[in-house]
Amino acid sequence: MAEKRVGGRSHPHLTGQDRPQLLQSVAITSGTGKSHLLIGLGVAACEQGRSVRYATCAQLVNELAEAVDDRRLSRLVARYGRVELLCLDEFGYVKLDTRGSELLFQILTEREEKSAVALASNLPFSEWGQVVPDPRLVAAIVDRVTFNAHIIETGTDSYRLRTTKARARRKSA
Repeated sequence: MAEKRVGGRSHPHLTGQDRPQLLQSVAITSGTGKSHLLIGLGVAACEQGRSVRYATCAQLVNELAEAVDDRRLSRLVARYGRVELLCLDEFGYVKLDTRGSELLFQILTEREEKSAVALASNLPFSEWGQVVPDPRLVAAIVDRVTFNAHIIETGTDSYRLRTTKARARRKSA
């Protein structure tokens, strides 16, 4: 597969590779650019003609739970398995129940080593047990999302807070 260009430059996470890659963005605080980075990566993939789906983890789990209730889970899991890049945002902001955790795991397993996942989280891996109640499932999820992953730590300095403070300083000056 020929390498495609984005804005005249190749993008290391999106060019043809032997294996799908996962971009895991981890930061401890809000406003550090995790979602912005995730959306930018999705846009770059779209510009390359790749299929992309963006959802927060809570949205995805809710959609999967509704699919279970409507007896269409297999079709939905297969649909998510065909998307070339799945961008999952806000892992760690909403605690998942056992059912939700298992459904998320099902999506990650369906995509494992076939399609890319970009995941943004406000928690380090050691704290994912606060989101997923089953310790064995936490270990399995961390194992899947870190295998062949590019992990980017965006830091702890909130862009929104910094911008608001700068705006307030300019107004008072």
